[in-house]
Amino acid sequence: MSDLFDQTLLADEHHPPAERVGRAARRDRAARKRRRRRRTAIAVTLSVLLVAALAIGGFMVLRPLFDGREAASTEDFAGPGSGSVSVVIAEGATGAAMGDALVAAGVVASRQAFVEAFTANPDAAQIQPGTYSLMTEMRAEDAVSALLNPANKSELRITVPEGWRASQIFERIASVAQIPVEEVEAAAQDRAAIGLPEQAADNPEGWFAATTYILEPDADATEILAAMVEQTKRTLERYGVPAEDQHDVLTKASIIEHEVNRDEDRGKVARVLENRLANCSGDGLIGMDSTINYGVGRSGGVPERSELNNAENPYNTRIHAGLPPTPIGAPGAAAIEAVLEPPEGDWCYFVTVDLDSGETRFTGDYSEHLRNQELFRQWLANNPTEEDEG
Repeated sequence: MSDLFDQTLLADEHHPPAERVGRAARRDRAARKRRRRRRTAIAVTLSVLLVAALAIGGFMVLRPLFDGREAASTEDFAGPGSGSVSVVIAEGATGAAMGDALVAAGVVASRQAFVEAFTANPDAAQIQPGTYSLMTEMRAEDAVSALLNPANKSELRITVPEGWRASQIFERIASVAQIPVEEVEAAAQDRAAIGLPEQAADNPEGWFAATTYILEPDADATEILAAMVEQTKRTLERYGVPAEDQHDVLTKASIIEHEVNRDEDRGKVARVLENRLANCSGDGLIGMDSTINYGVGRSGGVPERSELNNAENPYNTRIHAGLPPTPIGAPGAAAIEAVLEPPEGDWCYFVTVDLDSGETRFTGDYSEHLRNQELFRQWLANNPTEEDEG
């Protein structure tokens, strides 16, 4: 028997059997804990490996998509481009949205190439919404520059001068938009389609605001007229004109446009209108030649004696008291403002004494007014027209 064997026996002799059993149980528990820890570690390791495998697998599946998008994002045409295509840039479009529209139209090769060119150009934020005529297969940098060039913008620009009557506006629309004038006239009769409010008269005169309109090149007659009516409504709203006063305000403003030769006289003419309507002349008549001219289909000039005495003309304000039935033309914002805020003054009469300079005399005294009229007659005598000379 070896020494080792002897020592083991001796060691067992010094410990009771119960103690030896307890020690063995503790060794078993420790062994079980070690096995559980190993199993947990193995499970965690397997979970990590599984997640990693899934991630790698997903990346491998999606990688072609990312690789393809990355390749497309840097693609750019060599330029300079060719042909022509129309592209619509929407209101409030971002550089990315513009890029999408240009890619769809074949103007640029990729959205990202355009976005990078857009970001690099400090003026790019000034690109306006609208329809543009561009070449296909342009460099992204050139496409940004083209959108900043007004010459490439396809638009319908219609200017309505102050005082123009509806018939003149219809003809301008027909000429610029290449629409038959009959179609424009028919569109003007559809009150709901062009947005005429209830307070507007049957005749839409005066509701087509005098200003410049920039519209899409394919706008039809209804869209054009609706834009003009909307402009008038916005102006009246901006000045806080109640609906029940809008007809009269537009009528007065339209008269001012025809009676004023100088901007500084708008307010005075507006005050004369108010004083006349308040019966400063004693007859309740505003007596404006411009309204008589409208009633006979003329946009300017001095009415003839027979026209002054024609009671069948509802716009003859030398015979019919108060304002005419409707406005007599397109008022601008300045005339509307003059109507709403006329200066103080006792002026009841005015007459332009020089048609070349536009000099106009205002007075509250009728005798002085007669003298001013004589000055005008003298001017006419000294400045005969070709018709007078003939």
